[in-house]
Amino acid sequence: MNANKALWEKGDFTRIAAAMRESGEELIESLGVKAGMDVLDLGCGDGTTALPAAQRGANVLGVDIAVNLVAAGNARAAAAGLDKLRFQEGDAADLRGLADGSFDLVVSIFGAMFAPRPFDVAKEMVRVARSGGRIVMGNWIPGDPTLIAQVLKTSADYTPPPIEGFISPVTWGVEDNVRERFAAAGVPTENVTCERATYVFRCPTPPRDLLETFKQYYGPTMNAFEAASKDGGADQLETALTQLFEQHNRAGADKTEIPATFLKVTVTKP
Repeated sequence: MNANKALWEKGDFTRIAAAMRESGEELIESLGVKAGMDVLDLGCGDGTTALPAAQRGANVLGVDIAVNLVAAGNARAAAAGLDKLRFQEGDAADLRGLADGSFDLVVSIFGAMFAPRPFDVAKEMVRVARSGGRIVMGNWIPGDPTLIAQVLKTSADYTPPPIEGFISPVTWGVEDNVRERFAAAGVPTENVTCERATYVFRCPTPPRDLLETFKQYYGPTMNAFEAASKDGGADQLETALTQLFEQHNRAGADKTEIPATFLKVTVTKP
């Protein structure tokens, strides 16, 4: 089985996404999504950015490798009465079935960065975008001191070494890598801009509850706890993550509001 598919079908990212809704809406608002636009949300999960795009009148296709998230997205679209939004299973590195130049906007927020073969991912995003259209990515930054980069780093410390040839998802958070990958897909450097932006995880309960959600439902954290349990390090891992969540929380002891910095990439297709 595709290892990336197994990772994201293992848990239930909808539980994590519940803390991300408000920031997803803010991001879509900032992109100026309008009625009639054709939008592809790649690595869409259950629609944290796809739903607000469709609510603004865009025609939206969400593509995700995890069949459980595709089903959850279609259920959310139906419940919201959004007939211009649909979700389907697909691989960000191989968007077979999607025609060249189909979308005004290709957006991938913490999604396509996790797909293997990053050069193929960049090539496919460029291929399906229209000339003059935009590609917008949100990518976690390696070594960044804010929450998610540190969660991924800490989880990796407790997980067995990856297979030979593995390319870390957070390499998408390095500007030089981003420019190199899109250049290989035919995009001039001047058409690629990178800036740091902030995503905020919000929930009405204490940070330890959000950590418990990550522990039970977020693939990378689940794998780390499974490996740590075999080595007797689960308590140490939990202590390290608890400290992270509590240190980064800015909402007080009874609720959670944790900012996380990411690299916002905007590409204009020639």
